[in-house]
Amino acid sequence: MLILALSDAAKAAILKPLLDGAFINNDPDLMISIPLYLVLLFIISGFAIFVSGSSLHYLANRIVMDMKEQMFDRLLKLPSSYYDEYSTGSIVSKFTYDVEQIKDATTTAISVLVKDSLVISGLLIWMFYLDVTMTVITLLSGPFILMIAFFIRKRLRIMSSKVQETMADINRTVNEAISAHKIIKLFSGQQYEKEKFHKVINLNRRFTMKFVNASVASGPAVQLIASIALAVIIYYATGQALLGTLSVGTFVSFFAALVMMLDALKRLVKVNEYIQKGLAASESVFGLLDEPVEQDFGNNSALNFRGEITIQNLEFSYNKDSNVLNDISLSIKPGETIALVGSSGSGKTTLSNLIPRFYQYSEGIIKIDGIEVNAMPLSSLRDAIGMVTQDIILFNDTIRNNIAYGQLRDFTDKEVKDAAIAAHAVEFINKLSLGMDTLIGENGLRLSGGQRQRIALARSLLKKAPILILDEATSALDSESERHIQLALDELRNNHTCIIIAHRLTTIESADRIVVLDHGRIVEIGKHAEMIDKKGPYSKLYASSLTSLN
Repeated sequence: MLILALSDAAKAAILKPLLDGAFINNDPDLMISIPLYLVLLFIISGFAIFVSGSSLHYLANRIVMDMKEQMFDRLLKLPSSYYDEYSTGSIVSKFTYDVEQIKDATTTAISVLVKDSLVISGLLIWMFYLDVTMTVITLLSGPFILMIAFFIRKRLRIMSSKVQETMADINRTVNEAISAHKIIKLFSGQQYEKEKFHKVINLNRRFTMKFVNASVASGPAVQLIASIALAVIIYYATGQALLGTLSVGTFVSFFAALVMMLDALKRLVKVNEYIQKGLAASESVFGLLDEPVEQDFGNNSALNFRGEITIQNLEFSYNKDSNVLNDISLSIKPGETIALVGSSGSGKTTLSNLIPRFYQYSEGIIKIDGIEVNAMPLSSLRDAIGMVTQDIILFNDTIRNNIAYGQLRDFTDKEVKDAAIAAHAVEFINKLSLGMDTLIGENGLRLSGGQRQRIALARSLLKKAPILILDEATSALDSESERHIQLALDELRNNHTCIIIAHRLTTIESADRIVVLDHGRIVEIGKHAEMIDKKGPYSKLYASSLTSLN
C-alpha cells in the first residue's frame, strides 16, 4: 500500500517535468525518459495493487473463517435457555450476513483508510513543495468534509443495525415457511405467509435505501465543498500566472494532485459506509461470542456410575413469574424404573431435562450416586445419561453415523447392528438399498416417524449409559413395533436406571414406581395396582387414558 501511495503521488509529480521540460522546453532526454518512467510507474502500481488487494482479501477471509469457527464453537457451548430466547433465523443470520459485513470492513475499509491516507499524505507533501498558498486553501476545506463525515456516521450506524435486524426476520420467516410447509398447505396459509414475507422484505428494503441515501449523499456534499476550494485555487493560480510566478507544469501538476487527493478524500468519506456496517455487525457477532456458556465447574469425574438419583426440594422456573417445578423430592435406586405421569404442563419433561443439566435449577439439589450434578463435569454427567425424546433429532447423514454419533463413532459395525436390532430398526434398514449407509435427509425426513424414533432409540441403546430417560420414546410406533421395543426395554431396565415419561399409561404399568405430577408438584407415588385401588389422581389419569384409547 505504501508503494501504491508513492506511485500515485509520483504520477502527479511527473506531470511537471513532462509539461515544462518535454513540451515547453523541448528537452530531448525528457521526451524519451518520461514515457519510460510512466510505463515503469504503472507496472509498479499494478504490482502493488495486486499484492495489497490479494493479501487483504486473504486476511479478511481468514478472519471471517476464524470468527465463524469461534461463533460455532460458542454456539455448541451455549445453554438451552439461549436457544429458547433467540430464533433459528436470527442465529443463522449472524453466520450468513453479519459476519460478512466484517469482511468488507477488513478489506475495503482498511484498504481505503491505509492506502488513501498515504496517498493524501504524499500528495500534500508534493503540493506544499509546488505552492504553499494553494495547499493551505485546499486544507481549509478539510473541516467541512469532516463535519459531513461525522454527521453521516451516526445515520449509517443506526440504519445498518436496522438492516441486520430485518435480515434476521427474513431468515426466520423463510425457515418457518420451510419447516411448516405442510401446515401452510393444509390450512391454506400461502397468502398469509406471502404477506408476512412481503412485510419483512419491504422493511429491509426501506432501511437499506435509507442507508444507501445517507451514504450516497456524502459524495455530492464533498464535491460541492471541493468545487468551492477549486474555484478559489483557479482564481489564485490565474493571477499568479499573469505575474509569471507560476508555470503551466506547476499548475497542471498541482491540479492533478488536487484531483487525485479529492478522489481519495471521497473514498475516505465513503468508507464510513463499510466501517459502520462492520461496527454494527461486530456488535451482533461479538454479542454471540460474549454470551455466557454453560456453567461447568465440576471437578469430580466419577467414572463408574451405578445410576442412583436423589432429588431434594427442587424448584425451577423458565422465567421469574412462576415456578414450573415446586419442592420436588424423589429418590431413585440404581436399576429402578420410574414412570413420570401427569397432564400436559405438569413438569414431567422439565424434570427430565434438569437431570442432564440442560437447564440450571434455581433451588434444591440433584445428586447422582451421592454427587451433586453441579459438582460434576458436564461431559462426565452426560456420558452417564441416554435420552430419547418425542421430538426426534437426526442429522443429514447415514443411518450408521446417526446411531454411532459423536463419542459412539468407535463402536464396531456389529455393536451398531446389535443396537439397531434391539431397537427393532434393523428390519427396515435391511430393506434399504444402501442399508446402514443410507442418507436419511435433513432431520431424517426420508424416514417415517416410527423409523426415526427407532434410530434415536438405537443411538441411546448403543451408548449403554447407566441412566436412560425415555420421553414418549415409543409414541410414533405402531403396536407391533412398540411391543418389540417394550420387550427390549424390559431387558434393558434390569441394568439401567430408567425414567419413562408416557401419556399412554398402559405402557408403564410394569414400572417399579409411578410418580404423578400436577402443576409442578408430586401428588402421588406408588405402584400401578395399589394406586388404581386408591382411586386417586393416578386412577383418574389411567381411566382417562383408557377412554382416549377406545
